[in-house]
Amino acid sequence: NAAMRGRSKCSTPASKMRARVLDVLAEEGYIRGYQLVQKPGAFPEFEIELKYFDGQPVIVEISRVSKPGRRVYSSIKDLKPIKNGLGISILSTPKGVMSDTAARDANVGGEVLCRVY
Repeated sequence: NAAMRGRSKCSTPASKMRARVLDVLAEEGYIRGYQLVQKPGAFPEFEIELKYFDGQPVIVEISRVSKPGRRVYSSIKDLKPIKNGLGISILSTPKGVMSDTAARDANVGGEVLCRVY
C-alpha cells in the first residue's frame, strides 16, 4: 500500500520471522533496508525503507503463499523460477529463511512463505 502511494517508508509490527524475511528482501535488493523502532509504551515496530526505480516501486507484487490454514512446502526440484527469474520465492528452511536461489545452492527445501516480483 505504501509503495502504491509513493511513500518512502512504511512500518509493521516487529517479529523474528519478519526480520528474517526483511533480511532476504534487503539482500536481494527489493528494499533499501529496515530498522527496529521502539516507542515507550508501544510494541516494537520495523520501519522499512522502500526502494524505487525510475519512479516505480521495485516490488510490483508480493503474495503470501503459505497461510495458517494451508501450509505449502516445496522440495528443491519443485521450485520453479518466478517470472522467468525476475522474481523470488522466500522459503523457511531448516537452515533459516532464504530466497529460492539460496535454497537451491544450499540444496534444501522448505515452507514457501511468499513470492515477490
